[in-house]
Amino acid sequence: MDRMKDIARWLADDARHDTVEALFAAFCREIIHAIAPVSRASLGLEVLHPEVSGWQHVWTDQSLSVRESERATAATSPSYLNSPTRIVDETGRPFRRRLKASCPDMPLLEELRLAGATDYVMYPLPFLDQTRTAVISFATERTQGFDAASLDGLGLATRFLSPYLERHVLRRIAVDLLDTYVGPRTGQRIIEGRVDRGAVEMIEAAIWFADLRGFTLLSERSPIPDVLAHLNAWFGTIGEVVEAHGGEVLKFIGDAVLAIFPISAGQDRAAACRKALAAAQEFCGRTEIENDLRRSSGTSPVAHGLALHFGAVAYGNVGASHRLDFTVIGPAVNRASRLLDLAKRLDQQVLVSHALAKEVDQPLVNLGRHYLRDVEHPQRIFTLPGHGRVQAPFNPCC
Repeated sequence: MDRMKDIARWLADDARHDTVEALFAAFCREIIHAIAPVSRASLGLEVLHPEVSGWQHVWTDQSLSVRESERATAATSPSYLNSPTRIVDETGRPFRRRLKASCPDMPLLEELRLAGATDYVMYPLPFLDQTRTAVISFATERTQGFDAASLDGLGLATRFLSPYLERHVLRRIAVDLLDTYVGPRTGQRIIEGRVDRGAVEMIEAAIWFADLRGFTLLSERSPIPDVLAHLNAWFGTIGEVVEAHGGEVLKFIGDAVLAIFPISAGQDRAAACRKALAAAQEFCGRTEIENDLRRSSGTSPVAHGLALHFGAVAYGNVGASHRLDFTVIGPAVNRASRLLDLAKRLDQQVLVSHALAKEVDQPLVNLGRHYLRDVEHPQRIFTLPGHGRVQAPFNPCC
């Protein structure tokens, strides 16, 4: 019991809690010192992410490795189905096997046996949330394996460690969900505590507004799974391109996307505008390639509209007292939306406002002055060369 008190005190006062890796590696060393000669330990923690199922940390006295599992295949992979983890997940109880004979039903245990392990035990971590995998296992090469006192000590030490690990998992889930649903820049602000309704900051940003053409007709004529696949493929391309150029997707609105390219520290307006314009060019190029593939496979091509504008926006929380939306609002956002409407009326793929065009040194195509709905004066409008009906290239900076 004195040794168990030492581990509990070490966890409370001396252990490194900054990362799971540091905490787990140090915990394993404490286990060897206080309880049993563990030769290998493994920690499996499931998170909540659209692409990643969770982490597996594997410790030996030589190294610590970390591997992420893909969500799409984690629950059906042979490595999970034929593993102690599945048994512990299903029973909620510890699993132990002496490794005296071959283990054809569990390749992992057979691998450990051949490497010299004599005993293996896995414990469920008693997290408050029991809906996701949280397990820890230990193997030893000691000839007699784990004795009763060692098993009791390992189980108790696991329970001591559990709440510290759950804190890491809960924070990882919170960060991942915020990144997934509102974006990393916005998510960081929320987790920092900027959740007061009406609390906004004024920023300058290039604004991206895009939508699909003919989406209503597609929805009427196609099965829902086909519509969702079509929409997700299009959104996926936008998300990749916007993030690659330093922007952030703020929201999906039906078949439309709102994204911003804010002015970063040490940069000027021109840098944000160049990023937005470069992203638009890459997006159009990728869409054309993907449309060629769709045509060759007998699938309808994707038509889209895209509006680029630059201006000051209020970036922060709006909404009801118990249901907030972290977004951008202001005249610049409204003008970007109206510019997208105009793109459809002019049958143009891409429209660029004068406010953004004047910040870049790339020649654009002048489409003249046009009225935007609810905007009093006509606005100078441009497009990218080669996208839609075009006239002679015009440099808006001149």
